[in-house]
Amino acid sequence: MLMLHRPAAAPAGPVLRDIHLPPAPGWWPPAPGWWVLAGLLVLVMWFIARRGWQARRRALRRDALMAMLEAVVARHAQSPQALAAALHELLRRAARRLDPAAVTQCGEPWRATLARVAVTGEHIDQLMQLDAAMYRPQATIDCAATTAAMRAWLSALPDASGNARTPRARPGWRRSRDAA
Repeated sequence: MLMLHRPAAAPAGPVLRDIHLPPAPGWWPPAPGWWVLAGLLVLVMWFIARRGWQARRRALRRDALMAMLEAVVARHAQSPQALAAALHELLRRAARRLDPAAVTQCGEPWRATLARVAVTGEHIDQLMQLDAAMYRPQATIDCAATTAAMRAWLSALPDASGNARTPRARPGWRRSRDAA
């Protein structure tokens, strides 16, 4: 019989393993885009917090001005001349925020400084009467109307940036001796 000789199987070569993938990327350190996003988020949160702090400070200043006004009115309710003088002093101090020269102004420059606050012409006329009324022994001012005009003017007083309803106090601004 004839035997056919089968050749032996040729060696297949080295044994290879399947494709080896690298490990999945870790979560740390984040990609540069995440750093930028985190920085923007911190910046926005800081901006919002700062605006909140400023609004709170402005509200506290406005409340302090209104408290000083109420104290002046309560203290000098019986004397129109003393009320006019105390209101005039408070008005001049508050007007310093708009114009540092407001302390020495009179006449039309004083009216122009008062007019920088968004109030009606009647309120400005009422406040202009304080100049003359504080020097008259028998002052004839309408205390209720003058106090209302003062409230309206102080409420609408802008801060240094021009935002209305936000009076801005100087760091060394002390309370009026009439409001103590």
